Amino acid sequence: MTDASLDWLISVDDHILEPPHVWVDRVSAKDRDRAPHMEHDDDGLDYWVYDGNRYPSSGLSAVAGKSKEEFSPEPLPYSEMRPGCYDPKARLEDMDRAGILASLCFPTVTRFCGQLFMEASDREFGFVCLQAYNDWMIEEWCGSAPGRYIPLVLIPMWDPPLAAKELERCAGKGATSFAFSENPAPLGLPTIHDQDRYWDPVMAAANDLELVVSMYVGSSSQVPQIAPDAPFLANLPWGAMRTSGAMLSWLFSGMFERFPKLKIALSEGEIGWIPYYLERAEQVLDKQRHWVKKMGFLGHAAADDTLDLDSFDVRGTFREHIYGCFIDDAHGIKSLDEIGEDNVMCETDYPHSDSTWPDCIGVVKRRIGHLPTETQYKLLRGNAERLYRFLPAEPPVLADA
Repeated sequence: MTDASLDWLISVDDHILEPPHVWVDRVSAKDRDRAPHMEHDDDGLDYWVYDGNRYPSSGLSAVAGKSKEEFSPEPLPYSEMRPGCYDPKARLEDMDRAGILASLCFPTVTRFCGQLFMEASDREFGFVCLQAYNDWMIEEWCGSAPGRYIPLVLIPMWDPPLAAKELERCAGKGATSFAFSENPAPLGLPTIHDQDRYWDPVMAAANDLELVVSMYVGSSSQVPQIAPDAPFLANLPWGAMRTSGAMLSWLFSGMFERFPKLKIALSEGEIGWIPYYLERAEQVLDKQRHWVKKMGFLGHAAADDTLDLDSFDVRGTFREHIYGCFIDDAHGIKSLDEIGEDNVMCETDYPHSDSTWPDCIGVVKRRIGHLPTETQYKLLRGNAERLYRFLPAEPPVLADA
């Protein structure tokens, strides 16, 4: 392994602000006005229009190139965004500048797991639009630069059998991951603990096709509140509670026992909290499982019937199936021995307000530079390449290299 191999990272959490042509170029001419499309008002602002609603772009979703003092949630027209926000070729220039070899990108206007189409009045046409997005993602965004983008697709969460078919279709075109909700309950959907096994068709397909379940923080369409009147700046750092809840839910769901090849990635959840919750889960399992097995708790099943609480290995299950992702987490890196160096990946959150761009590789290397070379490579690239079965392009030769 050469020193140069540590000069690039793979980010498993970035974002696309969809260009205006995504849907109008891919649906029939008669449907262009009812597919998601962009309109402009008299003030020069851009709005996505779909199903009778208008959606402006938040300025916090496109801060690349701006100073912290310039950040604003106010609507931002595309003309004032850095082109890398919406153009895959321009994005490559920004990736090269920041040491990002490859990127997995979550959507914006559809929301993080395709809620836009689930909430539509016409779900049948919503599925047409969802498929159009997936085709655009694979063929155009990722196809514009092979080996630089990891394709992430959406599923119709309102119809798991249909979702399974869409996963099979997309896997055949090269997809290796799909977006899922950290907690489907706030979306009005059954949880992964549903006794009727609502999600089993999706997870069976993911298991068989070896597709990673990628869950972005906020994909439950909720912002956690410490209290109804808690300041926003208090609530924002508390957001990792959503991700820790997702991890614990999946650990005790029985999903990994039923689908042994299933793997999940907790996008933008950071990692510093993982050791505590693994330790606490082990303590609870050790001390509480005996009485829990004997009776339901508040009317709920004690545990999934595929989960043997006497032999269940919390930490082993985590190591085999769950991946944490970090942008800048000094505490998490100090706890890497407890988390496991094979279960951590990098992310840059371009072009959101949490992003470290344009110093992405510098931030990560300052955090992990003291680690063995092999460990650094895993965190920077190796774990992502293995999990997503992704072969990146050769690193570009930069003009000032």
